Amino acid sequence: MQLAKRLQLIKPSPTLMVTVQVAALRRQGIEVIDFGAGEPDFDTPEHIKEAAITALKQGKTKYTPVGGTAELKEAIITKLQRDNGLTYSMQEVTTNCGGKHTLFNAFHALFGEGDEVLIPAPYWVSYSDMVILTGGTPKLLMTDEKTGFKITAAQLQAAITPQSKALLINSPSNPTGGAYTESELQAIADVVEKSNLFVISDDVYEKFLYDSPKCPHILGLKPHLRDRVLITNSVSKTYAMTGWRLGYAAGPKELISAIETLQSQSTSNPTSIAQAAAVAALTGTQEPVGIMAKEFAKRRNYVVERLRAIPGITCTLPEGAFYVFPRVSSYFGAKWQDKTVSSAMDLSLYLLQEGKVALVAGEGFGSAEHVRISYATSMKNLEQGLNQMEGALKRLKSL
Repeated sequence: MQLAKRLQLIKPSPTLMVTVQVAALRRQGIEVIDFGAGEPDFDTPEHIKEAAITALKQGKTKYTPVGGTAELKEAIITKLQRDNGLTYSMQEVTTNCGGKHTLFNAFHALFGEGDEVLIPAPYWVSYSDMVILTGGTPKLLMTDEKTGFKITAAQLQAAITPQSKALLINSPSNPTGGAYTESELQAIADVVEKSNLFVISDDVYEKFLYDSPKCPHILGLKPHLRDRVLITNSVSKTYAMTGWRLGYAAGPKELISAIETLQSQSTSNPTSIAQAAAVAALTGTQEPVGIMAKEFAKRRNYVVERLRAIPGITCTLPEGAFYVFPRVSSYFGAKWQDKTVSSAMDLSLYLLQEGKVALVAGEGFGSAEHVRISYATSMKNLEQGLNQMEGALKRLKSL
């Protein structure tokens, strides 16, 4: 069979591949501690589930407008005003089948052949491949521990070319947990203001910020840039609703309209039941979000302390999200099964097979010297998994 050539340009999501590997081992009766999953281990709050049940009983199981119901759009508008101090109209918001779908639609509405998209790296695994699918070119702006995995204004300025069309900001970040301070974001916004760059602000982890009261937003600093900024978000992480598949965006009317036109020829509307649940999530009590954030902060501190105690591992303290991104390159060169461990991918395979711990190699995020560990799992699993990881790494050093 002759498949489309564009599929040769991209690769499967490494985070989803880890989930498949874990499931396969568990079917064989092999228990694995999963540090790969990027989803809260909390259940969806009851009032959200009840809203979905009510919608089912009321027969809200039909098509809705492509961009979502009026009730959901109003809920998004309310959320943006309440949490971000931003005002949008019904024509400036839309909903999609998950945050990934939101970004996919936005990229295809915005980018084409020859367009450069500036992406701070390490980056979420799908950004680069989704840009490639549009015909655009991802231009990676590499960062490391010295800057807390954040780009600087000078770095951004130096990267801009006549082909540069957009900058992608993900703060707090997947996979590093890095989050821009107000002064750091202000300096970046100053560069954006003087350029022609469009900005996509992926705010999916905004509620999981641990050492600051609130995550600064580029539009909070420069409201007049609203015609050059698209906000993307979802209910997946914030409300433990990953399986509900409901994302949303806010931005210029022309772009929102284009996204809805594209969606009308692909998925049509998001699931009607998920929309009803999302209304309850966005407008109802936010107490469960605070409970999750408090627990994630506790887990973050534990995981970082444990990792820093393992010889050969260095790990920054993430400001947000629910991931750590430790450097593991000191283990490169070790021998295992007549092979030499020479990358994060090699080390991840070793830890899966010998330590029965699943994590995600850094290559998919733009770094071959790091791995991503999700602490969106129980303290019991974190303790057991880190014990197994530490033991396996000690054995590797002695081989």
